[in-house]
Amino acid sequence: MSGTQERPLRADAARNRAKLLDAATEVFTTRGVGVPTEEIARAAGVGVGTLFRHFPTKEALLEAVMVRRLETIAAGTAELAAGAEPAEAFFGCFRLIVEQSAGKNEFAQALAAAGIDVHSSLRASSDVIRTRLTELLDRAQRAGAVRTDLTLPELVALIVGTGATLEQLGPDPEAHGRVLDVVFTGLRPH
Repeated sequence: MSGTQERPLRADAARNRAKLLDAATEVFTTRGVGVPTEEIARAAGVGVGTLFRHFPTKEALLEAVMVRRLETIAAGTAELAAGAEPAEAFFGCFRLIVEQSAGKNEFAQALAAAGIDVHSSLRASSDVIRTRLTELLDRAQRAGAVRTDLTLPELVALIVGTGATLEQLGPDPEAHGRVLDVVFTGLRPH
């Protein structure tokens, strides 16, 4: 085996890594990136040593959370594109990306402050998402579900802005639903 190839994780190690990523996602998203790693380990039900075996630094954990989120979005958009009609796929993708974006800016700022080029580690997943968004926008526009004058850069700006707006509102599902209704109404043809 070459030195650059990683060995697959044992089943228990893979479970611990998944528990750590789940706990870190929840804690960082709800309480911010300033939460000590000890609290992440406690929330995951593992020791600090286990956390540091998987993620040698807090920044490595933050980066892994961001990569996992983008991979989740990429998989979700692929599933929507394959199984849903154009309008459902487009609006479902918009909602998925916005819902998964909570805390993303804070994560990116913390990584940048630590000297980590977050864009390079997220590039592959970001490219997949951007390609999928382009396809879903085109399909929805051809189906008459989305206004034809909307371009991809405008769509990305709307997604980013909507995500930031929902973060400002806090965890209020009714308010989130109203904001998404307003945005979705504006995206539909007049």
